[in-house]
Amino acid sequence: MSLLQRTVSWRGARIMGFIGGPCTHGPGKVADDDMGTPMRSHTDLQKGNAPFHKAASGFFAELAKRCVTSSHVIDLFACSLDQVGLLEMQPLVQSTGGLCVLADSFGQSVFKESFKRVFARFEDDAPPSDAGHLTMGFAATLECLTSREVKVSGAIGPCSSLRKAGAQVGETEIGEGGTTSWSMGGINPTTSIALYFEIANTRPEAISHGKRHFLQLVTRYQHSSGRFRVRVTTCSGPWHTDPASDTALGMSFDQETAAVMMARIAVQRTQTHEIVDIMRWLDRSLIRLCSKFATYTANQPSTFQLSPQFSFYPQFMFHLRRSQFLQQFNSSPDESAYYRMILKREDVSNSLTMIQPSLMSYVVNQEPTPVLLDSTSVRPDGILVLDTFFHVVIFHGETVAQWRNEGYHVRCVAVWGVHLPPAHTLIVTADVVTVAVIHKQEDPKYASFKEMLQAPQEEAQAIMSGRFPIPRYIVCDQFKSQARFLMARINPSLTHMSGDNASGSGVVFTDDVSLSVFMDHLMKLAVAS
Repeated sequence: MSLLQRTVSWRGARIMGFIGGPCTHGPGKVADDDMGTPMRSHTDLQKGNAPFHKAASGFFAELAKRCVTSSHVIDLFACSLDQVGLLEMQPLVQSTGGLCVLADSFGQSVFKESFKRVFARFEDDAPPSDAGHLTMGFAATLECLTSREVKVSGAIGPCSSLRKAGAQVGETEIGEGGTTSWSMGGINPTTSIALYFEIANTRPEAISHGKRHFLQLVTRYQHSSGRFRVRVTTCSGPWHTDPASDTALGMSFDQETAAVMMARIAVQRTQTHEIVDIMRWLDRSLIRLCSKFATYTANQPSTFQLSPQFSFYPQFMFHLRRSQFLQQFNSSPDESAYYRMILKREDVSNSLTMIQPSLMSYVVNQEPTPVLLDSTSVRPDGILVLDTFFHVVIFHGETVAQWRNEGYHVRCVAVWGVHLPPAHTLIVTADVVTVAVIHKQEDPKYASFKEMLQAPQEEAQAIMSGRFPIPRYIVCDQFKSQARFLMARINPSLTHMSGDNASGSGVVFTDDVSLSVFMDHLMKLAVAS
């Protein structure tokens, strides 16, 4: 950092850290020299039993400020079966707009392929000023200008506040607040920043009928060619001025974006709040939203109904509450920090995939179809492809796995003789004279089954081809150990506590409530007078 500060301050530069273990010496120390002393866990952090955490976090935060001042980027590639201190080092990545990859080893494809994609270049059909250059920018800043009635509360994402105060700075701070300008450091075509606003002047004359509000974003950055660019985006919209009707507000509601914006606030609050308090805040916010925009008769949950603009929002919140962003079970502090960093930099589509993974079903002689993320979608004669953004899981039903293991889609042909091609299986009888060559051929009777086995693999490769970081690729069978990657994310509509109904193949062993129970409680609380 010192070398870059002295030589290329305020010019594009990256520092790439390849980390194979935790720091055990100096001010950034996060682990003890004694290998028998385990690194801090979530419980240790909650109880204050992590002696190195606070000092190391402060040290790395100061390093991050130095990089922000010089507009330099830090990328971290952490590859280890144990923790490496990514929790303490996350300001280095988040404040500078850097990239982060967490893998088990440097020999794993998650690291190798992700590292290659850091140096991706624009295609030849891109504009001449971009073609052939790296798909990355440096020294990026974002400035937000608004009309007088709107004030900026803050931003959440790979950015750092430039502390530019003014009349348009809101009183409520969300994320990186107290400013209208942020340093983003390194950017790429998928970098996403969430901006939050508040209405400052609600007087009738200020937002009278026919008056519009304005928003302008000014982005400055250094292109990988070395030239500096400025991009200005301006948009406007009408005010909603009828206090007696919320129809216009409801029609303009974007439930996908709203879910991602709420998820970023929840993730940001994990740094200062207890998970239980964040869950309660999410529940209260959802109940207030449904009470305001749903149609119902007071104290009658059966009359509760949401318009199409809000219909999926409750289930987004349900899956967010169960996700790895808020649940700490079965994840280390490093893994939790990694998941949260990625969520805060990806766009709406990718973020929704993290919150509510997509599920595709493959059945013999049927077209692939998206299915509900529910235990009822698990069937023994089908294959499921789960995309959680961090993992791509191919899940074979019990019957399909049995068919595959027995080789229904291939047949063996024995050819007797003594002239043996070198690459075939040999069977020698007791008289050491008769020899058979075994050929494996495709069985045309089961061509559809062969296509069914190949289609999920092709779908998984298509998903991973445009993803950064590369997801972990998992192929598993029903009732096997790695099936937990799918069973832990689906809605447990059928559990071991379901009584006589718990006889299907998609039974989930959990004490979590299902989406239907969650919605029943939501409707009851939303319609309460």
